[in-house]
Amino acid sequence: MTRIPFGVSRLDASIGGGAPAGSVVLLAGEAGAGAREFLYTCAVMNGLQSNDPSLFDLHYGALSGDAVPPEAIHYLSFTADAHELHREIGYTMDDEIVESGLEPVEFADFSPEFFQLSPVPREWYAGRHRTIQDLGEESERRTVLSGFADYLDENASESLVVVDSLADLLGARSEDMSFGDVVTTLKGLRKATRAWDGLILIHANLDSLTPTDLGDLMTSVDGTIQFEWETGGNERVRTMYVREFRGVLSQLEDEDIIRFETEIHDAGFDVSNVRKIR
Repeated sequence: MTRIPFGVSRLDASIGGGAPAGSVVLLAGEAGAGAREFLYTCAVMNGLQSNDPSLFDLHYGALSGDAVPPEAIHYLSFTADAHELHREIGYTMDDEIVESGLEPVEFADFSPEFFQLSPVPREWYAGRHRTIQDLGEESERRTVLSGFADYLDENASESLVVVDSLADLLGARSEDMSFGDVVTTLKGLRKATRAWDGLILIHANLDSLTPTDLGDLMTSVDGTIQFEWETGGNERVRTMYVREFRGVLSQLEDEDIIRFETEIHDAGFDVSNVRKIR
């Protein structure tokens, strides 16, 4: 089975090289526990693999198992543009890695669709100078979900797509877009992704979800990786575990791996320790 690397070497090596191609994966995390940094690292390391193999080898090493790099990398945001995201990722990782790793990444900003029906002034999210094309797009009133779907139709085949973040969509729920619409979209996306043979990673903040919401989202995707803080004595430790994931969870269970301790350093998100059943 072809696998697309996450870009986190110790995790990829534990699961045969990465996620099965054709998967939609939910990255659900507590605030600051590493889910967003995992997303950043996936985009940057896969970009580094194609743009600077020597730097990739230094910070990641050789690809494992059945890993095949994605044909392209896309970073989708509902509220931020490429400049903002580049700056945010730069706060987490070394400048050289970020500059080289993000060069092949294509950014898609859905701010116009996201904010168009809100009271937010257009100049805040789309610049001060409107063109004739802008006015035409405004008249079409394309919804954020339709814009999102159109972009994936055109770009997701054999690609890594990272989506930052589901919390934005859930926070924008209205008469035009309910939670049920988001869940249905994810179910359709799961079906389409199997034909596209790519990998789609979707970040979600656990603080914005009820247990029922999380359960509904988990049933709409192929896999869920959860990121949490653990407190022991005077220390707080970031941890990660796979809740559900076709073709991945069974491999971890075969190796008796129940949880990963993680850390964030200049090369991004990393696994620092593997906990096994004793």
